[in-house]
Amino acid sequence: MADEHGGHAHNHAAGANSKMLAIALGLTTTFLIAELIGSFVFNSLALLSDAAHMFTDSAALAIALAAVKIGQRPADDARTFGYRRFEILAAAFNALLLFAVAGYVLYEGIARFFTPSEVQSTGMLVVAAIGLVINIIAMRLLAAGKDNSLNIKGAYLEVWADMLGSLGVIVGALVIMFTGWQWVDPLVAIGIGLWVLPRTWILLKDTMQILLEGVPRGMDLKEVRGAISAVPGVAGVHDLHIWSLSSDDRSLSTHVELAEGKDFEAVRASVAAMLLARYDIEHSTIQIEREACGDNDSLHP
Repeated sequence: MADEHGGHAHNHAAGANSKMLAIALGLTTTFLIAELIGSFVFNSLALLSDAAHMFTDSAALAIALAAVKIGQRPADDARTFGYRRFEILAAAFNALLLFAVAGYVLYEGIARFFTPSEVQSTGMLVVAAIGLVINIIAMRLLAAGKDNSLNIKGAYLEVWADMLGSLGVIVGALVIMFTGWQWVDPLVAIGIGLWVLPRTWILLKDTMQILLEGVPRGMDLKEVRGAISAVPGVAGVHDLHIWSLSSDDRSLSTHVELAEGKDFEAVRASVAAMLLARYDIEHSTIQIEREACGDNDSLHP
C-alpha cells in the first residue's frame, strides 16, 4: 500500500508542477517576443541579453514541462525503472543552455565596449520593467516545486536569473537616462552573464551526480554502513550502493552478512525498516549471506 500511496503522491505533485509550468511558459513566451522586438528597436544589448535569458526561460520551461509529462509514464518492459530520470536529463540540458547564453552575452558585451552605440534608455526601461513583473509571477508559480525536483529547480533558476537581469537592465536604463553613459549597457549585460555562471555550475553538478548514480546529496556512505552494521543480527556489510533515479527518491542495495544463529528474514526486515525510518529509503535491495561473498574486496565499498 505504501508504494501505491507514494506513486499517487508523486503523480499528484507532477500534475500540479505541470500546471504551474504551463502557465509560466505562456507568460514568458509572450513577453519574449515583445522583448526581442524592443531590444532591436531601442538598440540595447542589455535588453537583448535579458531577452536571451527570457528565451532560455521559455526553453527551460518547455523542456521541464515535457520532462514532467514523460516522467509520469509508467514503467514498461523496456524501461523497468520508468521515465523519471528524463527530468534530470532536462535539468542538465537547461544548465548547458544557460552556459551557452552566458558565454554569448559576455562575448557581445566585451565587443560593444570597443564599438559603443547609442541606447534608447526610456524604451529599455519600460520593457525591462514589464519583464520584471512577468518574472516575479513565474517565480511565484515555480517556488513550491523547486525543492523537490531538480527539473523544476532548473526552470526556477532560469527565471530567477532573468528576474535579476531585468533589475540590472532597469538600473542600467536609469543610469543611462540621467548620465548618458552608454557603456553602462554592455557592463550590465556582462554582469548578468557572470552572475548566472556559478549558479548554473551548481545545477549541472547536481544533475551529473544523479546521472553518474553518485551518493545523494546530504547522505554519508560511511554513516549508512555503520547504521546497518549496528542492526542486531548483522555481522558485516559490503557491496553497499546508494543512488537516485531523480531528485526526490533514494535507492539502496547491499550485501549483509548474517550473525550466527540469526534469522534471515528477521534481519532483512530490520535493516529495511531502519533504512526507511532513518534515511527515508523506500527502495532497498538487501542480500543476506551466511558469510562474505567471494568477490568482496577493497573495490567494493
